[in-house]
Amino acid sequence: MDNKNKISLEVYALFIQTITESKTIDTMANSLVQLLVSALGIKGTAIYILNPELEELELLSSVGLSQDYVNKGPILVDRSIKIGANREAVIISDTEASRELQYPEKAKEEGVRAIVSYPINMRGKTIGSLRLYHQDVWEISEHDKLFIQATTQNLGLALMYFRIAYAVLNVQETVNDIHPVWL
Repeated sequence: MDNKNKISLEVYALFIQTITESKTIDTMANSLVQLLVSALGIKGTAIYILNPELEELELLSSVGLSQDYVNKGPILVDRSIKIGANREAVIISDTEASRELQYPEKAKEEGVRAIVSYPINMRGKTIGSLRLYHQDVWEISEHDKLFIQATTQNLGLALMYFRIAYAVLNVQETVNDIHPVWL
């Protein structure tokens, strides 16, 4: 596949609108993975969130991938796409020529020929990963790399917002349970 630009400013604006206007984290993630697959014409996309206690990436949302593939086993941070241990962008243009995958046989069975993985960061810490899966060998353009990087930066901000919003709601519920007359 060529490295033609696939993400226009209009498509990127739609990504940002989806991120900023979603009412829940699930709605945002589900809409974003669908938009990415459609805009890029790729096999699938997944958003993973880091479980720091287990050092594993846990699936938040995916589209275009089989249940067998997304449930292939734990995605260990220090073994999955080994370059940078998910703390920097990893681009595997051809999975069949790469030794960097944790589950290379599963990628082959799934028909995944290329994987683009960008970390999702929040305040300087990696909290997840956005992964794009292509059915063909893929030399992603520099233009699209920049848009995907900007998308993951906005995802980090959105996840921080949802984390804060959920914390505030929990505090509010606790206060209501303790002192319902204050409201």
